[in-house]
Amino acid sequence: MVMELRPKSGGFIRPFGCGWFIREFLLGNGPEGAPRIDPERGAPQADINYEYKEALARATARDRAERIISKQVVRGVDVTEEFAEQIYQKQLKKVSRKFTHMRYHSFLMYFGVLKRLGWVEVTGQNEMSSMQDKFPPAPERTYYHLTKKGIEAGDQYWSNPLFTLYPEIGPNHIRKPD
Repeated sequence: MVMELRPKSGGFIRPFGCGWFIREFLLGNGPEGAPRIDPERGAPQADINYEYKEALARATARDRAERIISKQVVRGVDVTEEFAEQIYQKQLKKVSRKFTHMRYHSFLMYFGVLKRLGWVEVTGQNEMSSMQDKFPPAPERTYYHLTKKGIEAGDQYWSNPLFTLYPEIGPNHIRKPD
């Protein structure tokens, strides 16, 4: 059974999956308005998580703004580019970051699955974290990048890495078509 990486509207509540975002981000594609990074250098987990949250917020705000603009057009309101941008910015401010992302611990657990699959690995590059200014023994920020195995893994595997890691679980919880 193949599960689409980017679910159709109404699929997972979120406009795109975490696995898809991590893969595209680490490939340096700058998905959903995220900054482009050097794929060889990679990025720290905290940065990937932050960009994922922000990308979800932007996509959610864009979806809400499009619905509002559509209603305005149906009512006969002349919607200019500036007015549309104001609506988008207003919606972006309204989006709760708690609603649009998984908690950081859950993200680390998800990322751990990607590490166990061998799809991401440490690049060897570290940098000091801001926490180390006040507490020097704190851990450094470690950079990760995609491995060849992670790049070559297909969409069906990236759509649910946990099922890929534990195939015996399988998608048993998914509702069967009637």
